[in-house]
Amino acid sequence: MKNPVRIAPSLLAADFTRLGAEVAAIEKAGADWLHLDIMDGHFVPNISFGPGLIKALRPLSAMPFDVHLMIAPADPYLAAFAEAGADWISLHPEAGPHLHRSLQTIRALGKKAGVVLNPATPIAHVAEVIDLLDLVLVMSVNPGFGGQSFIRSQLQKIAALKALIGDRDIRLEVDGGVTTETAPLCVEAGADVLVAGTAVFAKPDYATAIAGLRGC
Repeated sequence: MKNPVRIAPSLLAADFTRLGAEVAAIEKAGADWLHLDIMDGHFVPNISFGPGLIKALRPLSAMPFDVHLMIAPADPYLAAFAEAGADWISLHPEAGPHLHRSLQTIRALGKKAGVVLNPATPIAHVAEVIDLLDLVLVMSVNPGFGGQSFIRSQLQKIAALKALIGDRDIRLEVDGGVTTETAPLCVEAGADVLVAGTAVFAKPDYATAIAGLRGC
């Protein structure tokens, strides 16, 4: 059975002067997950926030917290993000020496484990660890900044990953340049989770924006 499409607004695009209210607003508007981009200024050319903010927001929402680690090394911080309230923790193959071990650690912490593929990262990384995965995140922009344009070549990668995943219970997520124009293309290629930042938070009506991305 085909997974329903889930919408995961990216907190990075929210109004940082009122984050608690923003989280409540998108949950009320029908968001399925909250996507949290963790950047260290080293692995990617930007700095965002850490486990402290996730811990502060956790009591305010029942949504699953989808934590995308754009940090290197990632391993020393996995427990901190798990304890802060992450439900899904995803990391890049390039963020440490032993991806297999990192995914084992996330699962041992009781969390869902994901791997993230940058536009130039081959899907072979997924094939090698597929039995440890709950999620694969395809970056359809180069990570580090919101508001970038969708890289259409990633649609082929999404389709190839969908074929590789087959009937396994693994979510296929897309992040970067997701709009009402690109969202249907991602879903047609096989994605079932869409991350959207400006496509939600830059709109006057979050519910309408989320429904539009979902194709309603």
